Amino acid sequence: MSGYDGFAPIYDAWAADMTEDVDFYIELASEADEPVVELAVGSGRVAIPIAKRTGKRVIGIDSSPAMLAMARERAESAGVELDLREGDMRDLAVDEPVSLVICPARALLHLPSWRDRRRLFERVAASLRPGGRFAWNAFVFDHKVAAEFDGREDYIGDVAHRNAYVPADNRIDITLETGPRISLWWVSRGEWEGLLDVSGLETEALYGWFDRRPFDEESGEFVWVARKPRS
Repeated sequence: MSGYDGFAPIYDAWAADMTEDVDFYIELASEADEPVVELAVGSGRVAIPIAKRTGKRVIGIDSSPAMLAMARERAESAGVELDLREGDMRDLAVDEPVSLVICPARALLHLPSWRDRRRLFERVAASLRPGGRFAWNAFVFDHKVAAEFDGREDYIGDVAHRNAYVPADNRIDITLETGPRISLWWVSRGEWEGLLDVSGLETEALYGWFDRRPFDEESGEFVWVARKPRS
């Protein structure tokens, strides 16, 4: 996931339209004991508002030193402290079980294989106390959208990038003109449910957007809240 260092300078422009998720995750955090754990914390886009508005300690984990440097700078400017840790979210480990782990911004789609995702879900389950929650969101795969974007050149801020859809690997590659590349692997509803099953977590809710509308056949986003059973 080192390609994220190359995306750090343009991340603000890339994430500028991602705002509706913040209040959703803040609400979950307000109901949880501290610390809250955020996987793929990035520049602190969600973690900083959580810390500022709930006053709770946030542990943010990311594999990109450049993203973590941005998060530290932004947290300082916002007058909050984040417990930021460089690491692979597949190796999640906490000192004591927590009541909430979140992974916003479709970041779980950057895990390339079932094995990677299963490892992550099992680590999350081991890190939650009984009754604890795991919340994340991800695109619903749409072949029509993938085909539309395949090979298209677009811009993030003033930096050009190209999208490439690789059907054989169920993957989208996003490559900047400056060289860095990141990839997304699509995950179906059945696969998400399978990951919950093998990790021992249970679905508390599946929404179709951050306003908690029901998930249905027209939904373009998975918004999951899972819970670790109390017994």
